[in-house]
Amino acid sequence: MRTAGGLSFRLDTRTALVVVLLLAAAAAAAVVLIGSGDFSMAPGEVVTTLFGGGTFQQEFVVTELRLPRVLVGLLVGAALGIGGAVFQSLSRNPLGSPDVLGFGQGSAVGALVVIVLFQGGATEVALGAVCGGVLTGFAVYLLAWKRGVHGYRLVLVGIGAAAMLTAATHYLITKANLVDATRAVVWMTGSLDGRDWAQVWPLLVVCGILVPLVLGHGRPLRMLEMGDDAAHALGVRVERTRLVLLACAVLLVAVATAAAGPIVFVSLSAPQVARRLTRAPGPNLAAAGCTGAALLLVADWTAMNAFGDRQLPVGVVTGVLGGCYLLWLLVTERRAGRI
Repeated sequence: MRTAGGLSFRLDTRTALVVVLLLAAAAAAAVVLIGSGDFSMAPGEVVTTLFGGGTFQQEFVVTELRLPRVLVGLLVGAALGIGGAVFQSLSRNPLGSPDVLGFGQGSAVGALVVIVLFQGGATEVALGAVCGGVLTGFAVYLLAWKRGVHGYRLVLVGIGAAAMLTAATHYLITKANLVDATRAVVWMTGSLDGRDWAQVWPLLVVCGILVPLVLGHGRPLRMLEMGDDAAHALGVRVERTRLVLLACAVLLVAVATAAAGPIVFVSLSAPQVARRLTRAPGPNLAAAGCTGAALLLVADWTAMNAFGDRQLPVGVVTGVLGGCYLLWLLVTERRAGRI
């Protein structure tokens, strides 16, 4: 497509259509989720209330109780989807997601240190999760460095880090008293319950800064998938681009984990589902973010409504669905001879 100024860019029609449909699906899931609960509302009533036409009771339920939860779900899902797409693209491995590479576990350890050792509040726990994720990303990058960061070396170091951090998590839980251990287990399950505007605004600011930055590096990221030598020949500053993208992805995953706990497998499955929907090569960053947002809201609705009166944390549902998807992915990759 050529603009009036003489610039041209390539627009994949199928990818654009998939992104639009995913946004519509996420919006529809958001409306349905806002209307679900003890005070149920029809989708039309939810839309009317969002535009300021509801009753006082409806406005309170929507804007103060349910809308922040849905916005956190959308932002967390998008952050995990985009972060997972970056990791899988840089490692050139469909298993190279934050769940496998230890970044989610690093955030969990950071949060548990604050809960168990310092009995910190919600804000301190969130900061601990961000610090844990960032420090884990820095350590994995340094350990994987050897005249550059190779994809398989990054995956292997990440798997080792994940194992060590999981052991640290179990140790911290065994050292905690009953109250702190219960609080830690609840946080580690991953949930959107009780989320309010205090979680929305920091998450919105971080995503508003990092997501455009990552999307702006989409073309160099796609070139990096061809290998460092080919990317360098095409004018990409390889290590600088890789470091910027890794830093953004680590921060996105860490902040998402701080806001909702370690919600597993969204960052693994969303990029793969997006790639199968678009049928386009490359990282598919926008589609992965939209897929992650839609998946998380659908999983949250399932956790609230699919098990009768017993509501489950959304992390339980994503864990079950993601585990099944991981098994299918392993079988598929093995049959294709890639693992």
